[in-house]
Amino acid sequence: MTDSDLPAPLPLPPGLLAELQARYADPPRAYHDFSHVREVLARYADVAAGPGWTQPREPFLALLYHDAIYEAGRRDNEARSADFARAAIARWLPDAGIDVERVAALIQMTARHGHWSGAALDRDAALFLDCDMAILAAAPERFDAYDRAIAQEYRGKLPAWMFRHYRRRFLRGLLAAPRIFQSDWFHERCDASARANLRRCLGAGRNPLQASAGR
Repeated sequence: MTDSDLPAPLPLPPGLLAELQARYADPPRAYHDFSHVREVLARYADVAAGPGWTQPREPFLALLYHDAIYEAGRRDNEARSADFARAAIARWLPDAGIDVERVAALIQMTARHGHWSGAALDRDAALFLDCDMAILAAAPERFDAYDRAIAQEYRGKLPAWMFRHYRRRFLRGLLAAPRIFQSDWFHERCDASARANLRRCLGAGRNPLQASAGR
C-alpha cells in the first residue's frame, strides 16, 4: 500500500505505512484492523469534499492512528495509541510541522464516544469523532457485519452477562441522546439511519455474544 491509496493531505513515508499496517495486525482483529482505518478515511475524504477541514493534517493522522493499539476490553487503548502516534510522527514526519499534541488529543477523544456534547468540541473534533461513528449509519447488512466483528473481538474477554449489560447500556445511551453525531453535517446525513440500526439491534433480542460492549 502507498499513500496514493489514501486521501492523505501530506506525503506519507512508505516506512510509516508499513509500520502502521503491522501494528493494526497485532493482535489479529475482526473489526479494528486496517480495513476499519480505510473506512473511516473514506468518511474523512467525504468531509474534505464537503464542508472541508480547518486543519486537515491533524484529523487525518488521528484517524490513521486512532486504533493502532487495540486489545478488546482494555481501558488504555486510546492513550497507548496516542503515545504510538506521538512516537511515529516524531520518527517519520519530524519536519512536517504537525501539531502532535492535537493529534494525540483527538485520538484520546475516541475513548468517550457517546459522552460528548457538541458544545464542548471544535468543528474539526466533531467531524473527526463522527467519521469514527459513521458505521452506526451503515446499511443494515454492513451494520450487522460490524456488530458481529466487534462481538468476535470481545468473545472470551467479558462474561456474557456483563457483555450484554454494557452493550445495551451503550446503545440505549446513544438513542436517548439528543444527537448521536456531533457535527451538523453528519447529523443531517446519518442520524435517521443510525437510530434505525440501533433500535433494530436493541429490539432483536440478540444473544449477548452477537453484540459489542461499545463502538
